[in-house]
Amino acid sequence: MARFFNKIRQRLLKENRFTRYLIYAVGEIVLVVIGILIALQLNTNRDRRNARAAELNYLRNIQADLQANVEKANAFIRKRGETMGAAQRVVAKIDGEPITDWKAFNEDCISVYDWKRFYPINFTVAELMNSGGLATITNDSIKTALLVLESLYKQTKAEEDHFRFDSEEIIYKPAYERMDLGPMLDLHMKKDGELRRADFDAYFADVRVKNGFLMVLVEFSTMNAQLEEVVALSERLHGMIDRELKR
Repeated sequence: MARFFNKIRQRLLKENRFTRYLIYAVGEIVLVVIGILIALQLNTNRDRRNARAAELNYLRNIQADLQANVEKANAFIRKRGETMGAAQRVVAKIDGEPITDWKAFNEDCISVYDWKRFYPINFTVAELMNSGGLATITNDSIKTALLVLESLYKQTKAEEDHFRFDSEEIIYKPAYERMDLGPMLDLHMKKDGELRRADFDAYFADVRVKNGFLMVLVEFSTMNAQLEEVVALSERLHGMIDRELKR
C-alpha cells in the first residue's frame, strides 16, 4: 500500500501537477489521522471491555463473599442468642435457684467462657482496598455501601474488644482465682467427674461473677444488633450487585 501511494506521488511530481499533489498529500495525511483515531478508539473500547470484565469478576467474588458472610453472621447471631440464654440460667443459679442438672449447668458456664469473635468474610474488598483498586467498582452506590459495611465490621470488632476486657476481668479472673476448673473440664470432656454446690460457693460469692454474666446479656445483645445490621446491609448489597451484573 505504501509503495502504491509513493508511485502516485512520484508520478504527480514528474508531471509538475503540484496542486493535485498537494491535495493528494493532504488526503493522505487525513487518511493516516483517521487510521490513528480508529486504532485509538479500538484500543479504548478494548480497554473498557477489559476493565468491565475485571469489574464484573470482582463483583461476582464480592457477592460470593457477602453470601458466605450472611450465613456466618446468622450462625453467630443464633449462637450468641443461645449463650445469652445460658448466661441467664447461670445468673438464676447464682441467685439461689437449685442446680438439678449439673452437666447442663456446667455446659452453660463453659458456653459463656468459650465465646468467639466474628471475623468477616470480605476477602475481595480487602484485596481491592489494600491494592488501591476500589476504583475498579464504577457503581458509586455499591462502592459506598461496601465502605459502610467495612465500617460496621470495625464497630463489631470494637464491641468485641470491649467485651473481651470485661470477660477477662469479671468472668475469667474470678474463675481462675476461686475455682478448681478440673472437675468442670472433666465433665465437659465426658470424663468421670462430679460437681457440688459447695464447689461454687466462693465463686458465686464474688460479686464480679454475677456482674460478668449480666454483662453477657448486655454486650451480646449489642453484638447481635450489630451483626443484624451487617446481615441487612449485606443482603441489600447482594441485590444491588445482582442488578449491576444484569445491566
